[in-house]
Order: sequence, then structure tokens, then C-alpha cells
Amino acid sequence: MKRRPSHPGIILEEMYIKPLDLKQEDLAKKLHVARNTLYRLRKGTIGVTAEMAVRLGKAFNTTPQFWLNLQNAYDLWKAEKEKSASSVRPIVRPPIAAKGY
Repeated sequence: MKRRPSHPGIILEEMYIKPLDLKQEDLAKKLHVARNTLYRLRKGTIGVTAEMAVRLGKAFNTTPQFWLNLQNAYDLWKAEKEKSASSVRPIVRPPIAAKGY
């Protein structure tokens, strides 16, 4: 089983906020988002949207795709662990009959 990917908020916290000694209020202002939005992202209760990915990319000189890839990896891992998804079975296509050529 693959290891659970870190939520992008954890990456934000550990690789950017702590090393740069950023305060939540200051970063929220720089990103032009509410402090509560940033808090929820850091705690992993909300994900990175395309808009937030653009903001984070500009603020930290990364690409928006970096942040979206982190979010996609996290979301896909969670979805693969869902019990409702595990009961889905493949749909098998019937063989195509050869046309009389």
C-alpha cells in the first residue's frame, strides 16, 4: 500500500511558513485571502483550489501546477481508500463481431 501523501497545507506549513518564519496574518494579507481560509488550508480542512494555487505559486516562486499536483495526489489517495469506490467493478465490453468484408 502506498504511503498517504501529505496534504498541501502540511507542505505549505513545513516547507514555507515555518522556515520563513511567516505569521499567518501577514501571509494571508500577502495572498489576499482571509486568515480563516489560510488557517483551514494549513490544518488540511480545505484543499488547494486553482485560484489558491496561483496565489501560492506567485508568493513562493513555484508553479500553480506544483500546488495542484500536491492536492490531486492527496485527493486521489483518499478516493482510492473510499469503501464506496472499492465496490465498483469494471464494465466489460462485448467483443466486436467482425464485419463481413
